[in-house]
Amino acid sequence: MKTVLITTALLALAGVASAQSKSAADGIAEYRKMLEDGNPAELFEAKGEGLWKQKRGPKNASLEQCDLGKGPGVVKGAFVELPRYFADTKKVQDLETRLITCMETLQGFNGADIAKTAFGRGEQANVTALATWIAAESRGLRFNLPQAHGEEQKSYEIGKRVFFFRGGPMDFSCASCHGVDGLRIRLQDLPNLTKNPGDGIGFAAWPAYRVSNGQMWSMQLRLNDCFRQQRFPYPGFGSDVTVALGTYMGVNAKGAQSIAPAIKR
Repeated sequence: MKTVLITTALLALAGVASAQSKSAADGIAEYRKMLEDGNPAELFEAKGEGLWKQKRGPKNASLEQCDLGKGPGVVKGAFVELPRYFADTKKVQDLETRLITCMETLQGFNGADIAKTAFGRGEQANVTALATWIAAESRGLRFNLPQAHGEEQKSYEIGKRVFFFRGGPMDFSCASCHGVDGLRIRLQDLPNLTKNPGDGIGFAAWPAYRVSNGQMWSMQLRLNDCFRQQRFPYPGFGSDVTVALGTYMGVNAKGAQSIAPAIKR
């Protein structure tokens, strides 16, 4: 009986030690792993692929000739090279702003109206679905944003300044949460987005499905909510500031493997 009690006690202590050695990050990682096979992002992927091929808009055309940076209609590998400079618009564009350009020029939609539409509604919801499918087509590839053009380099430098700019009633910046290693908010680890690589679970994970509110979040929405948390005014959809932030984080993510569309808490 004494031997049984001692053995039971030792097993209990081992269990406690194991539980204590598991970090909050390990627990969240296990949670995400359990949900991966049933990631609802797959539904948005399917919708996005359908929208890409469907003839729509005033011009009754598909998006199959949309140039995302690798030539008309080429989708695979485009996501991991955005934002980038486009000669036709003479601007650095991220995936979502580039999609709106294609929807405007190829299909005849009003791009300004789409940009003003709330996230998750109307054509804005379609942009998110398209971005989800396009991101999925580059899953597993590594980020390698171009920086050869002067406008791309300028976008990176602007994004860097914005990332470290402190302001608002809380005197926050992006770097307040994502500028050093080892930070955490509640049970959520905060990736350091200033290193290369270093944000494979940050920039490389969006678009992502948010389990907490049952919505698909694009990168533009993610950045929009970051500004909200900093108590800053909401940025305009596809503004130069948000694209520049994407450029800065994307360049820093060089070599990181894309896991988008991911699943988040």
